[in-house]
Amino acid sequence: MSTIVFASSKGGAGKTTAAIVLASEFARQGASKGMNITLIDADPNQHSAKWASKEGKPQNIRVIENSDEDSIIDDIEDANQDSAFVIVDLEGTASMAVASAISRSDLVIILCQGSQDDADEAIKTIKLIKRQERLLARKIAYSVLFTRTHPAITPRTLTYIINEFKKLEIEMFNCSLIDREAFRAIRSFGGTIENLDPNEVSGKDKAIANILAFTEEVKIKLLSLSK
Repeated sequence: MSTIVFASSKGGAGKTTAAIVLASEFARQGASKGMNITLIDADPNQHSAKWASKEGKPQNIRVIENSDEDSIIDDIEDANQDSAFVIVDLEGTASMAVASAISRSDLVIILCQGSQDDADEAIKTIKLIKRQERLLARKIAYSVLFTRTHPAITPRTLTYIINEFKKLEIEMFNCSLIDREAFRAIRSFGGTIENLDPNEVSGKDKAIANILAFTEEVKIKLLSLSK
C-alpha cells in the first residue's frame, strides 16, 4: 500500500485534477486485479468529492469526504487496510491537516504552475516537508509536478524556474500535466478521460498519453523508495 499526497500552499495549482486523474488511472490498471483505490478529500472546497458525486467514477475508487485535521491520520490509516493506493487531495494552505498527511505519506507531489509565485509556494511546501522530516526523524520523498503547461512551448519563466530548482537539487517530475480541455472536462462532466466523447472534447488521446506518462513516473518513484 502506498500513500500519495498532493500538496501546495496555494489554491489553483491543479491538485484536484492531478489527484483525480492519478486515482482513475490506478483504478483502471487495477480493476482486473481486484485493486481498490481510496481518494481522500481533505480540501474544505471538496472538489474531489464533487467530481466523485457525478456519473462515471470508477467502481473501485472509494472517496472519503470532509477529512480534516482531527480525522485525516485515521482516514489514511484505515484506507491503507484495503487499498493499494491512498491518494490525498489536500487544501491549498499550510495547516495541521496538511502536516499530518505529509507525516503519513510515501510520496508528496507538490503542484507548481510556471510562475514565480507558484515556485515560491512550492519552496514553502518543501520547507514544511523538511520540518516534518526532522520531527519524525525519517526522510519523506517528494517531487515537484509542473501543471497547466503548454503542449509545445516552454516559456522563459518556466525554464528559469526549472533551472533554479535544479540548482537547489529539488526533485522534479520529468513529465508535466499539460493544459488540455479534456482535464477540465472531467471536472465538469465527471467520469474519466477514457469516457469522454472525442467528438465533443478535443485532445482526448493526448490527455490519455499524458496521464499514462505521469502515472508510470509515479510508479517508478514509489518503486525506488522500496529498494
